[in-house]
Amino acid sequence: MRKKIAVVYGGDSGEYGISVQSGQVVNKFLDPNEYKVYPILMQGTTWHYECDHLNVYPVDKNDFSIKMMGEIISFDCVFIAIHGTPGEDGKLQGYLEMMKIPYTTCDHVVSALTFNKNLCKHVVQNMGVKTARSMMMNKADHPEPQKILQNLNLPLFVKPNNGGSSVGMTKVNQAEHLQEAIERALKEDDEILVEEFIKGREITCGVLKSKNEVVALPITEIISKKEFFDFEAKYDPKLADEIVPAQIPETIFKNCQETSVDLYKKLNCRGVVRFDYIYNDDGMFFLEVNTVPGLTETSIVPKMAKSYGMSLTELFGILVEEALEKTN
Repeated sequence: MRKKIAVVYGGDSGEYGISVQSGQVVNKFLDPNEYKVYPILMQGTTWHYECDHLNVYPVDKNDFSIKMMGEIISFDCVFIAIHGTPGEDGKLQGYLEMMKIPYTTCDHVVSALTFNKNLCKHVVQNMGVKTARSMMMNKADHPEPQKILQNLNLPLFVKPNNGGSSVGMTKVNQAEHLQEAIERALKEDDEILVEEFIKGREITCGVLKSKNEVVALPITEIISKKEFFDFEAKYDPKLADEIVPAQIPETIFKNCQETSVDLYKKLNCRGVVRFDYIYNDDGMFFLEVNTVPGLTETSIVPKMAKSYGMSLTELFGILVEEALEKTN
């Protein structure tokens, strides 16, 4: 009998549109011989399934089920394709844990930790991985450019502390532009992270677990045609080159994979996770971890999987089966 899989997408962040695309791709490529897929759109308190006949069925939040034509449908697993809140910050994970329903991402604790860029950086630093010098500031602190410039050197990146896809992020080259960048980031989050710019090459590594083995996918180098890899460059193929496998020294390639596998294990990650870095002559610097990376056909992780020799059907099947195995 086919397993019933709820593919949840949408969410309540600036990444809503990309999440919808990711959910559609997962729905398209999950093996129909193995799984009966129910795409479920979540936005605010509205959660619903729309069937092929365009009939809409609300989700009963008491047990995460739907009722169709007198039949109550419960799910064997939830495939989370929500980038940002509530699918990447631990909220949805905590709810599903209470419902005792398996799901395809890191648990609620790891999701909450990694979503908070500042906390995650401190944890990763304690694991021996280099990070950029930075300051975290709260909206209530009324962040002042002068105070930031007393502690950090230009150029700077100003970003929401909780968020993804570079939404609300600005690169600041001149002091007079810092206040505007602060205000932009505070529109997305009550906390901002200010980091010193590190000159180097941007690389990223996807990691997942398959049959009790943690697997590092081929490294990708990101070469943005804009000043940095912002939201627009992430999702417009004309604005960035994503080279997989990365044409970098073998020692860097191997070190990036080994570091990523080590972080995956030490952070107790699950599902497919993507670790981002900058490397230069001073070494490799951790930028952030994405616990629900983009899953569109042009996203980085699907490109990595293809380079590895893994189809999207295989990738998504592995994520579902690992989630089910975790609960058995």
